[in-house]
Amino acid sequence: MTSGGEAPNDAHPDPVGFETHDHAGCIASALAAAEAHCSREGLRFTPVRRQALETLLQEHRAIGAYEMLDRLRDAGYGSQPPVAYRALEFLVANGFAHKIERLNAFIACALPGAEHSPAFMICRLCQSVAEAQSTPNRDGLGDAARAAGFQIERTVVEAEGICPSCAEKANA
Repeated sequence: MTSGGEAPNDAHPDPVGFETHDHAGCIASALAAAEAHCSREGLRFTPVRRQALETLLQEHRAIGAYEMLDRLRDAGYGSQPPVAYRALEFLVANGFAHKIERLNAFIACALPGAEHSPAFMICRLCQSVAEAQSTPNRDGLGDAARAAGFQIERTVVEAEGICPSCAEKANA
């Protein structure tokens, strides 16, 4: 989660994830928001769930379930795969994280609490991921769905390319 700004028309927030920011502040505010959400909704934000979210927030890249399991084990939370999968499932179900299908991995949500259709830009070189909001109802997919009488409830867009940092290194 970073401090991406709003586009001039506020329709499409800037991508979040490739710029520098106050990393400690980002983690603290995201954890506080998750705690507040869980408190409001009567959800258990257990220590293992908190540790899993903190790990995702620290990385700013997608990490797989087995890497998460290693991190949780190192933090003293056990070494059985269900430990990681249950924590990640909770985070995704409650909007604190997303699953990146292309990488079969998870990333902290950059827009927690916001109703949105995420679009992920995945760097094929360093595996960093930036999140932006997509608008499926205004593009070809939305038109095709309406023509078929289909109501889109959720979309996820994943694009692969090269992030600004890797592009800069390649041009140096």
